[in-house]
Amino acid sequence: QVQLVESGGGLVQPGGSLRLSCAASGSIFSINAMGWYRQAPGKQRELVAGITRDGSSTNYADSVKGRFAISRDNAKNTVYLQMNSLKREDTAVYYCKADVRRIGATLVVSNWGQGTQVTVSS
Repeated sequence: QVQLVESGGGLVQPGGSLRLSCAASGSIFSINAMGWYRQAPGKQRELVAGITRDGSSTNYADSVKGRFAISRDNAKNTVYLQMNSLKREDTAVYYCKADVRRIGATLVVSNWGQGTQVTVSS
C-alpha cells in the first residue's frame, strides 16, 4: 500500500504564513504528478496547486497565484505547499494527492492524504 501523511496545518492570522508537507511512503516505484487540493465547508474540493514529476512545471488556482508555492523533494517522496499572505477565504481542509506507480505494478493510481485543517482567523 501507499500512505500519504500531511502536516503543517493550523490556526494562523490573516496575512500570516504556513508550510504544508505531505510525505508518501510504502511500496512506491515512482511518483508522477503531485498536488494540493482543498475543501471548505459546503464547497466542492478544488485544485490549489500541482507539480509535475520533475518539478519543472507547476500550476495554481487563480485565487492563490502569487501567494502560494508548490515544490517537491523526490528523494523524500514529499511535496510542500508554502502559503503566504493567507486570507480568511483560504480556510479549508487541505489534501495532497500523488499519482503513484507501485512496485511490481504497471498502472499509475491516484492516492490521497487524510487532510490537514488550515484556519485563517484573527
